[in-house]
Amino acid sequence: MWTGKYVRSPLVRSLFMNMVSDSEAAAVETQEWYRCCPDRLGESLRPLFVQSNMDSGTKAFLKQSVEKSGWLFTQLYHSFVSTVLSPMVSRTSINGFLGRGSMFVFSAEQFQQLLRIGPEWRAERLLDLGAGDGGVTGVMGVHFREIYATEVSPPMKWHLQRRNYKLLGIDEWQHTGFQYDVISCLNLLDRCDNPLHLLRDIRRSLVPKTGRLILAAVLPFQPYVEIGGQWQRPKEHLKIKGKTWEEQVTNLSNEVFKRVGLEVEAVTRLPYLCEGDMYNDYYVLDDAVFVLKASDESEDHTD
Repeated sequence: MWTGKYVRSPLVRSLFMNMVSDSEAAAVETQEWYRCCPDRLGESLRPLFVQSNMDSGTKAFLKQSVEKSGWLFTQLYHSFVSTVLSPMVSRTSINGFLGRGSMFVFSAEQFQQLLRIGPEWRAERLLDLGAGDGGVTGVMGVHFREIYATEVSPPMKWHLQRRNYKLLGIDEWQHTGFQYDVISCLNLLDRCDNPLHLLRDIRRSLVPKTGRLILAAVLPFQPYVEIGGQWQRPKEHLKIKGKTWEEQVTNLSNEVFKRVGLEVEAVTRLPYLCEGDMYNDYYVLDDAVFVLKASDESEDHTD
């Protein structure tokens, strides 16, 4: 599932770094991560595209990941435990148990740029759906007085509790009696059984008028649900049309989001990064990150 495009053994890495400078190597690896041809987006999306770039927060995550991948004995232990548990336990829970595989979707600066907010901006409630170990939740959480999260993996729940986030059940967050200023749904749409139902629940749970959904989707869109270490097709299968990143972004906007009463306010292209292991410095997937709001006609939208 994850792509090790930028994988190098210590020997190959050494040879490579002798051939080019550090800055040149970084440019070779990252120049495609943020590239978009706005002319290929749908006409209504073109003015909404936000150009992102490599920044200090992303560089810090990559540096940390490269350092961890070089911890030989730790990585050997992780590999052994993963091999033993993988037939019975989900990869997410294994990573939570081992304290590895942290994800990176956006930096604090990129989050602020997307939402068009400043560092001092504050709101009441954030809900992070499928929050994992809470690393990305923390990037967003500094802007909110109350932070809620959902997660199905018991080890990941433990990590979230350690961070003092308020855990809600996957069938509870929609029925709390209050709404959220921002809901994040990061790389979850292709890993849930009923994505359209999820989006409708999110729309209803946003604070009217000002509430926003920040949604990340891996493209090309390949939906699978992990159950007990096995990958299965979801019950509700979204077919996203288009061969290019831009075409799939346009199809998501026109066919999926409009269908559930959401409209795009901003969209950008970012790398979805995961900490590496003894074989890979890090893993990377291609993300489209949207800021969405309830459309004006959504109050009358038929569910």
